[in-house]
Amino acid sequence: MPRLIVIKGADEGRQFPLEAEVLGVGRDSTSKIRLTDTEVSRRHVELARSPDGYRIRDVGSANGTFVNNQSVQDVLLRPGDHVQIGQTVMVYTLERGEQAPGEDLASKISLITRQDFEVASAIVKTVSDSEGSRILTHPDRLEGPPARTAQILSVLYEAIQTVSQTLDLEPLLDRLMELIFRTIQADRGCILLRVAAPMQEGYGLGPDPGPISASEFEPRAVRWRDPLQAGQKVPVSRTILDYVLQQKQGILVNDAQRDERFQAVQSIVRNSIREVICVPMRGRHQTLGVLYLDTSTPAMKLAAGGQTGKFNGDHLTLAIAMAHQAALAVENTRYYQAMVNAERLAAVGQTVAALSHHIKNILQGLMLGSDLLENGLKDKDETASLKGWQIVRKNQAKVHQLVMDMLTYSKDREPEICLVDLNTVVRDVIELMQPRAEERGIALVTKLDESLPLIPADPESMHRCLLNIVGNAFDAVQGHENARVTLATSREPLGGTVKEPFARIQVMDNGDGIDPEMLQDIFKPFVSTKGSKGTGLGLAVSRKMMREQGGDITVVSELGKGSIFTLRLPLRNPLGNDPSVTRSEMPVAPF
Repeated sequence: MPRLIVIKGADEGRQFPLEAEVLGVGRDSTSKIRLTDTEVSRRHVELARSPDGYRIRDVGSANGTFVNNQSVQDVLLRPGDHVQIGQTVMVYTLERGEQAPGEDLASKISLITRQDFEVASAIVKTVSDSEGSRILTHPDRLEGPPARTAQILSVLYEAIQTVSQTLDLEPLLDRLMELIFRTIQADRGCILLRVAAPMQEGYGLGPDPGPISASEFEPRAVRWRDPLQAGQKVPVSRTILDYVLQQKQGILVNDAQRDERFQAVQSIVRNSIREVICVPMRGRHQTLGVLYLDTSTPAMKLAAGGQTGKFNGDHLTLAIAMAHQAALAVENTRYYQAMVNAERLAAVGQTVAALSHHIKNILQGLMLGSDLLENGLKDKDETASLKGWQIVRKNQAKVHQLVMDMLTYSKDREPEICLVDLNTVVRDVIELMQPRAEERGIALVTKLDESLPLIPADPESMHRCLLNIVGNAFDAVQGHENARVTLATSREPLGGTVKEPFARIQVMDNGDGIDPEMLQDIFKPFVSTKGSKGTGLGLAVSRKMMREQGGDITVVSELGKGSIFTLRLPLRNPLGNDPSVTRSEMPVAPF
């Protein structure tokens, strides 16, 4: 199944399967693919299924649509294409290993039986891997005319660009085969990759494990020049394959059927193998696979056209260079997967460790309160019992908050949009926090822009986010002389990167400020400036809730002077909802 995978932006890591005939992409809640990127339009692009795949069409977005860094209006997506809308970059890809219905690549390859003969007698040219990899730096080593040299270099350049743009291996290998067939007049071809054993999941990243044979390979890309032959098997000579693997050289075999030295190899005649190019896919440390091409055009037909053969030395050199690019692609993909798996395991480990730490602290509080409560009941000490019960209740609230934060962070939530007065939200939070401020000697100051209109937002999310930010500000100024927390509302000035009208709530404190090294990670889960006092989830959850509404949270801070947290929301409806619903028909928050 085709899908879009977000590799950069606010929704990084999310995957969107493409199942419907038409899918809208944007911030609108009616979009099949809804993004939280504030620079993405409500209705940005449309994906439509076609016989050749999905087409992407810009539907009047504010910031445009880019495919592989090129501005587009309507274009067919190819596997591996990078799609950028706003600050979000997605990769269009097929499911790993996806094939057409009923297609099995293994059934398209036939490893024909090895015969005992001296294969070297049939080889007319060999090229080392190092020679093939130097084609770009030494194009003068190519033997053909300048026009053919230019064509070869152009194709090789495209291959390098393809390898650098995607880590999706299957479509990448298919693309390389397409480029090869553009220049080399092969009738059939395939890329075989070495099968990694279960204990060698990271195969291809370490030293060469030793001798290998043709039986250790599986097809990962197969191509025919004539579509009518697509249902036929590609006959791969085990003899030639084993020789290439052992010698680690690319070889060119001409007119194998007429060579008397091939008479013992009846399989070559039976499968109409006339010319063969076979080259190893040599990575940094190992042979990762092979590229195999052959022709079946009869000699008489070639002679009638004034040809003696379809393959030449330049084709062999190009095949070596292309195989080198394919090997790099395989290695890059495996390195990336190994890195992702390591990061994933590390993230899981960090999450478990952080949760364990917070749960342990809460349990200690619960046990302490329970002990006090139990002793108070035994001694009929009402004061001790009450103190113990207060501690139990406090830690129960911590457990509840931790669980709710985890649920909020881990699940997508549909915001309940209605018209919200941001000034009223601020006043409500001030009312709730004022007793705590007075208790701690903190001055609460407001600077409200009364001209702000009602803002389409989720009132519960806004209230919760603001409470969290203000609570953090209280902790930041705790113990400071003239401790002050200021809440201000305003319109964000247009200009620079700000192209749409936004309203904002700013929470300013005169505390210690945040260490610059921590500032870049402050919105990540389980990152806290409070040590053991916080869970490290509050800011991560708050940013997630703001982005679900089409907004965001940002922070600037200076050590010794304090911090400014800014909650931003579009002045218009960021999600769109039902286009038939006007602003006047939206419910108003009950604050």
